[in-house]
Amino acid sequence: MADTLPILFRDDWLVAVHKPAGLLVHRSDLDRHETRFAVQLLRDQLGRKVWAAHRLDRGTSGVLLFALSPEIAATIGRQFERGEVEKTYMAVVRGHPPEHGLIDHPLSRQRDDYEWQGPAQNTESQAAQTRFRRLATVELPFAVDRYPSSRYALLELEPLTGRRHQLRRHLKHLAHPIIGDATYGKGRHNRFFAQQFGCRRLLLAATRLKLTHPLLATPLEITTPPAEDFRGVAALLGWSIWND
Repeated sequence: MADTLPILFRDDWLVAVHKPAGLLVHRSDLDRHETRFAVQLLRDQLGRKVWAAHRLDRGTSGVLLFALSPEIAATIGRQFERGEVEKTYMAVVRGHPPEHGLIDHPLSRQRDDYEWQGPAQNTESQAAQTRFRRLATVELPFAVDRYPSSRYALLELEPLTGRRHQLRRHLKHLAHPIIGDATYGKGRHNRFFAQQFGCRRLLLAATRLKLTHPLLATPLEITTPPAEDFRGVAALLGWSIWND
């Protein structure tokens, strides 16, 4: 894993990078042995302090936005809280979901990896919605599960709310879990992708972030293709997934 992060956007107030899969955003009590995380890497790369404006799961790659002051980070955080930030992801899932749909399924609150892991607090379910669109499908002549062949699909995902692990939990609820998801996925299919394609990552990528610039009040849209390892697996499945 490189010690510099590809910069997708930078101005006097913000910087966006492409976070690789497997990299934590912050130091976490759950991964105390880790010495590399995005905040520190970018701080060293730029030679100045940065503040993460949002978070991506460790296994997710793609657009990660930082602020260059805590005040800007707080302003963007309020946009996220109000649901004013548009987010788009790509994922490879098991099976062939419908062509499009809305997953409207409440999720119990889960602590963030970075929160204090003391006694449980309120775990009441919160409203959660994810819009999805099927981009491509494939059927492979391998009996991974109980069928003689195995089906997979490429999805575009838009979380309309921001619950922890929302996309991974929603796709599990839909019975089309994301490939490479060790927590909510299917072990047989994860192992098949590791053995057949050398893929040992979560096949979930943040490809687009659209918000209002916190200082200029103008629309800001940041996009990136899925990471090279993600695109490589897609190519082996016969999918060309990004047109510049």
